Amino acid sequence: QVQLVESGGGLVQPGGSLRLSCAASGFTLDHYAIGWFRQAPGKQREGVSCISCSDSNTYYVDSVKGRFTISRDNAKNAVYLQMNSLKPEDTAVYYCATSNPKIITTFLRMGVMMPALFGSWGQGTQVTVSS
Repeated sequence: QVQLVESGGGLVQPGGSLRLSCAASGFTLDHYAIGWFRQAPGKQREGVSCISCSDSNTYYVDSVKGRFTISRDNAKNAVYLQMNSLKPEDTAVYYCATSNPKIITTFLRMGVMMPALFGSWGQGTQVTVSS
């Protein structure tokens, strides 16, 4: 059974850090591009970061550049999102998802990280940034 499971979310104060994990079972991640998305209440799902997604390997939405770092450990079949200097506006449910590296790279050249380009999704993990 193909499955992605996110973990690592929680409640953190502004300026704090969290490390999200995306673990795969039933398939190996190393052939896929992996994206992290987030969705806040009443808002559309937003592409946050992606690995093996672009000509430079990683992609970050402008609002998280310099604060978030995406990485992968193929030996552990997992992808991580290190989130530092967290802000209240980072509060959302965070999801990981898979995509075809060539397809997503083509679209990211146009600055587009559309959820529809991603296939398997996890159930999400809640991140709340609040004092």
